[in-house]
Amino acid sequence: MSHENNSEWILIGEVEKLIQELDAQGLKELEFDKKKVVLTYHNKEFGALNNKCNHMGGPLSRGKLKNGCVECPWHYWQFNHKTGESLEGSAEPLSSKAGNVPSFPLKIENGSLFIDIKGESARTRAVYNSGLMHLNREPVREPGKIKVLGISTTVIDKDHPRFSTSEDLLISALKQAAEKLDVETKIIKLSELSFRHCEGFYSRHEKACTWPCSITKMDPKDEMGQVYEGLVHWADVVILSTPIRWGNASSLYYKMAERLNSVQNQITINDRVLINNKVAGFLITGGQDNIQAVAGQMLNFFGELGFVAPPFPYVGHSLGWSSEDMERNMDYVKQS
Repeated sequence: MSHENNSEWILIGEVEKLIQELDAQGLKELEFDKKKVVLTYHNKEFGALNNKCNHMGGPLSRGKLKNGCVECPWHYWQFNHKTGESLEGSAEPLSSKAGNVPSFPLKIENGSLFIDIKGESARTRAVYNSGLMHLNREPVREPGKIKVLGISTTVIDKDHPRFSTSEDLLISALKQAAEKLDVETKIIKLSELSFRHCEGFYSRHEKACTWPCSITKMDPKDEMGQVYEGLVHWADVVILSTPIRWGNASSLYYKMAERLNSVQNQITINDRVLINNKVAGFLITGGQDNIQAVAGQMLNFFGELGFVAPPFPYVGHSLGWSSEDMERNMDYVKQS
């Protein structure tokens, strides 16, 4: 170890061995006095960055080296492997760049690579686009009428719509609620929203699953925000409708449910309950039995989010396995 101008150079290893190792692994995690560093090699140049991503603190050493940038494994933010400067456009939509990850000076002497830990550069924090963070406000019950949100989960082609028994009954229920109970109503049809599937950020690390959802923050075209706004901030009562598909709720219901992990996850990692004193009920229709099992899953899931269920929390309609005549089933609902 040698000292130059208050620098503290620490031996990392022999250059040739490090090159071979990095060519095979891409990234290497080092630790010096509890400070973790990610070492890289690209275009015949070494780089060393602080191992903690600017975003949620993801371990950069478990990510990938792409075109001279280190990509975080949690949410794909990319930083120049030498300077730590963020790659514009790689992160969530921001009002500026995603900031810089601290970098460390390196030098080669007599075939060995050294790092100056005390020469770590400053971290420049990211500046978020505040327009995307409206969902992150604290839920507050606004004065006024009771608000009833209907969510239809049936899959319908917008260009070729068909009659949906579950959606029709939901619309009817909301209409009666508005007319007879003097409540405010709103409906969300999942088939009309464009939103991505859950991509398993929680599987990478519990803190990688954020609120608002990481996908919603990264993708301005993702419309799951309408569901988050409705469930967390707007509604007092939620009525969800679904057809039965192979003995289960619709695929759109499960697509939505997986994206709601970001709501439930706040309870487990931050002790933050986003949904309080809200009621959930369900409308379930189909050409086969299994209504009680579908309702059971929904009651359990919405209970995990924080909803409560009243007595008689669901209504179901099915002609059963012995009457697989969907045209007659639709006519029955229309004329009932």
